[in-house]
Amino acid sequence: MNPLFRNDKKGEHPASWYAASTDLPPQRPALKGAVTADVCVVGAGFTGLSAALHLARRGLSVVVLDAHRAGFGASGRNGGQVGSGYNKSQRWLAKQLGQDNARALWDMSEEAKQDIRDFARDQPDIMFKPGVAHGAYSAAEAAEDQRDAAYLRDTYGYDQIDDLDQDAMRALVKTQSYHGGVLDHGAGHIHPLRYVTRLAAAAEDAGAVIYEGSEVHRIVEGDPAKVQTGRGHVMARHVVLAGNGYLPNIVPKVTQRVMPINSFICATAPLSDAQMVLALDIAVADSKFVVNYYRMSEDNRFLFGGRESYSIGFPKDISTALVQRMTSLFPQLDGVGIDYVWGGTLGITMSRLPSVQRVAPNMISAAGFSGHGVALSGFAGKVMAEAIAGQAGKFDTLALLPAPKFPGGGALRAPLLTLAMSWYAMRDRLGV
Repeated sequence: MNPLFRNDKKGEHPASWYAASTDLPPQRPALKGAVTADVCVVGAGFTGLSAALHLARRGLSVVVLDAHRAGFGASGRNGGQVGSGYNKSQRWLAKQLGQDNARALWDMSEEAKQDIRDFARDQPDIMFKPGVAHGAYSAAEAAEDQRDAAYLRDTYGYDQIDDLDQDAMRALVKTQSYHGGVLDHGAGHIHPLRYVTRLAAAAEDAGAVIYEGSEVHRIVEGDPAKVQTGRGHVMARHVVLAGNGYLPNIVPKVTQRVMPINSFICATAPLSDAQMVLALDIAVADSKFVVNYYRMSEDNRFLFGGRESYSIGFPKDISTALVQRMTSLFPQLDGVGIDYVWGGTLGITMSRLPSVQRVAPNMISAAGFSGHGVALSGFAGKVMAEAIAGQAGKFDTLALLPAPKFPGGGALRAPLLTLAMSWYAMRDRLGV
């Protein structure tokens, strides 16, 4: 089933708190007829719009195609956490890829965060706020977090992470569930839909043209490549694939490595001072494999996300299980009003590391950010723009990240991963 349309109304942002608190522009026209461009970008999320912005600033003609709206997918629905690094520790990366490559990857992840800070400085309503904590459910997990923080401090001079013992963690996050953790002052959180909306406007100001309501059905490789929609096509010297978890199976080399999964978020009614669950305006994620992630909104709502689903369709009832996860962590929120509940689709890989690849001589892709996409996906767009302009060093380094094909390719990835995730979900419930 096509992930573009299984869970959403065509061209309509979900009824999220993000959409309710964002001044969305009118819908842009769809592509009709034939156009030519230096670059055609498929997907108008963080990755595609960042690529378009940086390409247009270099003087290239850029066309962006999206089946729905700019920011419609995961870019406009996610938890807004601007995390440090990747979904594997730097110790792991150094062991697998060598110290030099690991250092280069770390430096790029730091650049990715700085890019968002710089953009937010000129767009204050993006609401960048510093601080992301990681809560550990066991003393052993807390010790592992703190070993990783020590490695970053000793190896890269990154001294932004505080170790939190059980008392410090529970003073910061008002739950009895965590045995400790860390607080990364160099990470942060944003309003993601406002960010992607401003990114689209910046790309257009630089000269890129965005067509909405323009699903790509087929790409014919060649020089130029032909990118076909229902009512038109683009002839382009280069193609950037930036659909992530929403990309249909039109390029098997991408979908063999990237699987769409769903995650869900609820927004409570504004909380009273007595109900507040965070001592600081930070974001939090925890050590569950089926991760919980949360933060406060600017109007004192608690935004709580989690409950991954590995079927392409959303459950009929999103709210009940999600709220149960929230109140099991924070019993003081039992009975609080829930004003918004929404879901979205992200892309994951077998390794939980981004899949960055050259699909054809003039076609490149970045996807599968696996929950670390707020910073890394936009940065990947910039890096793809650099590669098209002839500066491929960073692209080639990102492409070193291992992202193997799913067993059985696109056909068997969902059932096999569902079995694996069911096992991990059971381990989470049992606390093992």
